[in-house]
Amino acid sequence: MTQVDEGQPVAEKASPAAFEDTAAADPGAEESAALSADAATEIPAGRPGDLLADRYRLEEHINDDSAGRQVWRGVDVMLLRPVAVVLRAPGGDSAQEMLAAAVTASRVVHPNLIGVYDAIDEVTRAYVVREWIEGVSLRQLVEGEGALDPDRAISTAHGVAEAVSALHASGMAHGNVHPGTVLLADDGRVVLTDARAAATATTDGDVRAIGGVLYYSLTEQWPQREAGATALPDAVRDEYGVLAAPRQVRAGIPTHVDDLVYDLLDAKVTLPSADVLAAELDRLDVAPEERSYGTLRFSDSLPEPTRQAPRKLAYGVAAVVALAVVGLALTARALTGPDDSGSSAPPVTTSPSAGVSAAASDPKPLALAAAQINLFDPQGERNETDGLARAIDGKRTTVWKTHHYNQNFGPGGIKSGMGIWIDLGSPQAVTDVTVSLDAIGASARLLGGNTAPDATSLTTFTPIGGPLDEFNGSNMIFASSDEDAPKVRYLILWITGMPKDSDDGQGRYQIGVQEIAVRVK
Repeated sequence: MTQVDEGQPVAEKASPAAFEDTAAADPGAEESAALSADAATEIPAGRPGDLLADRYRLEEHINDDSAGRQVWRGVDVMLLRPVAVVLRAPGGDSAQEMLAAAVTASRVVHPNLIGVYDAIDEVTRAYVVREWIEGVSLRQLVEGEGALDPDRAISTAHGVAEAVSALHASGMAHGNVHPGTVLLADDGRVVLTDARAAATATTDGDVRAIGGVLYYSLTEQWPQREAGATALPDAVRDEYGVLAAPRQVRAGIPTHVDDLVYDLLDAKVTLPSADVLAAELDRLDVAPEERSYGTLRFSDSLPEPTRQAPRKLAYGVAAVVALAVVGLALTARALTGPDDSGSSAPPVTTSPSAGVSAAASDPKPLALAAAQINLFDPQGERNETDGLARAIDGKRTTVWKTHHYNQNFGPGGIKSGMGIWIDLGSPQAVTDVTVSLDAIGASARLLGGNTAPDATSLTTFTPIGGPLDEFNGSNMIFASSDEDAPKVRYLILWITGMPKDSDDGQGRYQIGVQEIAVRVK
């Protein structure tokens, strides 16, 4: 199998473009623009059998990338290992960006980053020698097999985010994240290759491009406009040029994934850092049987999730960005290849017990009405009920807020906590509860029971999932740790800590609940 199609053939390379109001990774656009006409047409005459630096023998010409460079499969004759050789002419000053990027990248060793072994300038030509990957690029895979299922798309984006995070920690922006530089190795790794050292490369651009890779994985469309015969298919837009959400392009994409992707591509949304995004994707990149749909899982007694490589992100970018003031800060959306015809995503295969269908055993959202939600404030005046029903109206754009407090909850605070209780109407097997907040840094836990809540319920009700203290995200997922979800009629969201309201100006504490979503069997 060949290694990578890092862009388009030089004769048909795509023109530079940008994500919605954001500079993005066009395959080789910056470097392509810098090439002289001669350099773009007079590609170095590498031939099979050529020995570079008395060490690297060229064996097979793979392609010419969008920057006018030749990509070869070769052999390190000293170590007897396969290598990839990226060759360009001329060398000298015009090759410094390529060489500098390679030298910088070589200092970062990470399983999701291509290994860089050598960077040599011979003036008339220059070349970079790096790890050879048996596998295909994301672009090749999607073009050949179609859009990825959401689990695998998340897994792929997770690997890319881990690679980008490692680079950013070294002080380097990748500057070239796109489906042609994301490799899916036969050994299960997701490997990011071909970093650029262009002055236009930014860390925000890298994070935005991860959103583009995820969008492409889910829809087979690239959320930036390109030209040229080999350009990636342009994403669907409405009459005003607004990008279509993944779920509008392809049915079956989970809402939390849709929110995350759209927020990552929305120029009005504050981006998380790459390490924060990687952490959120890590929470979602788990085997289906271990997943608790949302940005964060609170199951303290569940076994460590089993990684799937590369078959496998949760939250809208709100939770992702939310995770970046302490590590996150995205929108109120929730941080959490496709089928242009809008057909459903590939079904998840399950093995239900005899006589029970998989659909019947899958968790389902439970509809809630305003009469079912109540304030739980055993140590307070119970006067913070204004707008309480907004927490279950199905909209992330509405919010119920606590009052402002000069002191936080908890030991030494004004009270130990307060919260919300919900009457489910009858005992329900609760599998998970997603609580979307308007800020990061809150502390909370979820309790369930079968008697109407009162002051004693904090000790008599059963915890669902584990507590979260100073949570650095905005989407809390409380998942049942039991094999069979417990049947409870009443739920208490007990808030034990609030962040300071950054818009208050007086240093007071407050938290808002945008939505509580309950799923039951």
